[in-house]
Order: sequence, then C-alpha cells, then structure tokens
Amino acid sequence: MGKNPGPMPDVRPANTRLDEFGLIDRYFRPLATEAGAFGLTDDAALIDGPGRDEIVVSSDMVVEGVHFFPDDTPGSVARKALRVNLSDLAAKGAEPSGYLLSLALPASWTENWVARFCRGLKGDQTTYGLSLLGGDTVRSPWGTMISIVALGRLPRGRAVLRSGARPGDAVFVTGTIGDAALGLLVRRGEISSGEAGRGAGRLVDRYLHPRPRVDLALTLRRHASAALDISDGLWADLAHLCAASGVGADIDVRKIPLSRPALRLVKADGSRLATVITGGDDYEILATVDAKRAARFEREARAARVPVTRIGQIVTGATGPTFFAGEGRKLQLSRTGHTHF
Repeated sequence: MGKNPGPMPDVRPANTRLDEFGLIDRYFRPLATEAGAFGLTDDAALIDGPGRDEIVVSSDMVVEGVHFFPDDTPGSVARKALRVNLSDLAAKGAEPSGYLLSLALPASWTENWVARFCRGLKGDQTTYGLSLLGGDTVRSPWGTMISIVALGRLPRGRAVLRSGARPGDAVFVTGTIGDAALGLLVRRGEISSGEAGRGAGRLVDRYLHPRPRVDLALTLRRHASAALDISDGLWADLAHLCAASGVGADIDVRKIPLSRPALRLVKADGSRLATVITGGDDYEILATVDAKRAARFEREARAARVPVTRIGQIVTGATGPTFFAGEGRKLQLSRTGHTHF
C-alpha cells in the first residue's frame, strides 16, 4: 500500500460539507499511521497478539433516532449494538473474545432500562462466547448512544481483508438480502403489516436483531480472498470491496437471495428492489472466493449451517460493481447505499 499523500486543499464552497467517507478520507485517514489500520479502508484493525495470534479490533456506534427507535426494547438495542460489531469480526474470519462498552444515557434514564439492556448483553455473551472488558458511562444531553469496541482473535496473517479480490473470483453472500431494510419500512408504517402479511414480524426482527455469521469465520479464513459485512447495502459495500481490491464485479440480480416475505413485497412493487439492494442493515457477509475453491466453500458453509449463494463474479478493471437485471440489461439506481451525511 502506498503512502497516504495527506489531506488535499479544501476548495469546496463554504456552504457544502463532505460526506461520511470524504470526512474519513480527508481528516482521519492521515492519523491512521500504523500498518494494521490499513489506512482506514477496512472494517477492522489488526494488532499483534500473544504467540501466533493477531487481535482484530472493530468499533461501531448505535444512536437513538438513527439506528434504533426510542421505544425499541432495551434488550433489542443491546443485541443490535453488540451484534453489528461481531459481524465485522466474522467478516475478517475472527472469533470474538471480548468487548468494551461506552454508554451515554439521557437524563430520563431508569435503572429498569439499564437492567433490561444488560440482560440483552448477557444473553448474547453466552451465545457468542465473549465477555465485557471495560468501558465508560456518561450523561447524554439528547438520547441514548452506545459505542462498542469488539475484540476477536485469529492466527497471524489469516485475516480476510477487503483488498484481496481477484478477477475470476466468485462472489457470495450469506443468508438473504433486504429483509432488514424492508423491516424498517414496516416498522415506520411505510409498508403496512397487512401487506407484509405473516412475514411482517420476520422482517422487523431482521432489522432489530442482526445475525452475525460468526460460525462462518473459519471457512472464510480457509477460502475467501476478500470479505466484508453488508451494513450500508449490497451495492455500496460491494463497491467498497471493489475499490479496495482494484477490481470490478458483475452481479446477476436474479440470483440475489430473498426471503419469502421480501420476494412477495418486491413482486407487489418492483421499486422495492432498490430498497433490497441499497437499504443496508443486512449484516450478512459478502465474500469473494477463487472459483476453483467455490464448491468446497459452499460445502463447508453448509456444514457450518450458514446458507451462502453465488451471485456473480469479480472482473478485471477498477470499475466497481455492475448489476444485471436479465438479458444483459444493467440496473440503474439513483442511490447505491446508506451514508450518514
């Protein structure tokens, strides 16, 4: 990786602001001088660990009114805050070992809320085999804010980065795509429970409770050339992977796996396909695998009880992803994924 040239002169009009990734690129990337930070181009950093291990470090925040609703249950909020970080560890091929928690509470906080929040964390600690290591608790002048730093472990040199995809690699995703984004629309009332039918609860649950694919970590280490978790949307996150690897990708939209409730809603309104591809909050794994290893990857994923679907391939040229909707027709969307600013 070449040296970072540092921030460029700011020539933007005074009334404009950088987007999320421009902000990172201009101001924070020059601070990331350690090799294990990868210039902030990946979802996690690597630190030397004991013996032959490396420690994987990932950090994400969830904020009331942005990532969860004020009336979401405390246990649900806790599980989401922890699981979005565990999803990053899984995508690197790491097993979780511990986490730090920073919690900002508004003046209206209650001990009952905190007790229920901690019960949610305790349940996931048991499920995913990790423990709280420390953190901080402060007062928030607004709503609840939660920041978690998750720590994982893997053998030295075995982390699966965004930057390893090569032309000819198969592109896989785990699980189903778009459930969480559609679940958010149900939660907001933009899709009625009647229209969503019996699948409404499943869609909302996918939004509230991500499913980090920690059981796939070992298989990813063995076979994946690159991987990341899908948080900003399939299209946007594949674009991040392509940019880091200097490649393009051809994706067959018809092969993107949809749950039955999602498929029903897309068939009823074709515009919802854009929500499925760009809506984000899936927290499934997007991975590239050498085509010669693809069949073995699929077998081992099935053995780990993680569903995977091959949706396309990596191609030559730093062109980013192209989504084909059948008969060579390219899908054109005005928005390709989530950004905070």
